[in-house]
Amino acid sequence: MSERPARRAEVVPEARARALLAEGEIEVLGRIPWASNATLLTEVTGGGLTGLAVYKPERGERPLWDFPDGTLHRREVAAYQVSECLGWGLVPLTITRDGPFGTGSLQLWVDADPDVTAFDLLAEGHPALSRIAAFDVVVNNADRKAGHCLLGGDGRVWAIDHGVCFHAEPKLRTVLWDLADHRLDAELLDDLRRFAGAVEGDLAGALATLLDEDERAALADRARSLARTGRLPRPGSGRSWPWPLV
Repeated sequence: MSERPARRAEVVPEARARALLAEGEIEVLGRIPWASNATLLTEVTGGGLTGLAVYKPERGERPLWDFPDGTLHRREVAAYQVSECLGWGLVPLTITRDGPFGTGSLQLWVDADPDVTAFDLLAEGHPALSRIAAFDVVVNNADRKAGHCLLGGDGRVWAIDHGVCFHAEPKLRTVLWDLADHRLDAELLDDLRRFAGAVEGDLAGALATLLDEDERAALADRARSLARTGRLPRPGSGRSWPWPLV
């Protein structure tokens, strides 16, 4: 996103990007066909800016047996807030927004190489993946597919699609198990400890509108536990891989 006609997000200050998502006019361009829930590519225009964004309306969410109905878009927003509070910058700017099909999440589009997945990044030993793996442990990501890690044109790696995160019960399913037992560096451990306190402090109010009380408590507990062990976990005895993998 940028001044018309370019749309690259990196040249626009975050405050302007946030204002565009919050106040701009949304035009639906089409449906992203490989998504399991209604996931719409949109163009957002306002304040002299035009940019692409991904809109996931609540009314397009497919009911799941283990997640409360109508909450997946809130979890997308919560994932962004967790990423920002940790200071890791993994999730593109995401807000709650009333759009053409009602309330949903609206996330800045990432210009990424469609041929690069988490498997490619793992093979080259990209350092961002250990941080994404730690993030997934904290948010209890039940669906980290390889295609949910995006390599931007500037080399930055992003993590997207967090609608099935934050369950209070263990549900970690990921393609990043090659990093099991990886030792996290001291800076990340400090971030996790600080974040656990923020869940019950500065971040509590924002998360209260997005997650249930038991989910928030489990979120803080997972951060503390990961900081205490200092290592990424091994897969458990249940289902540990998403499907499909990409």
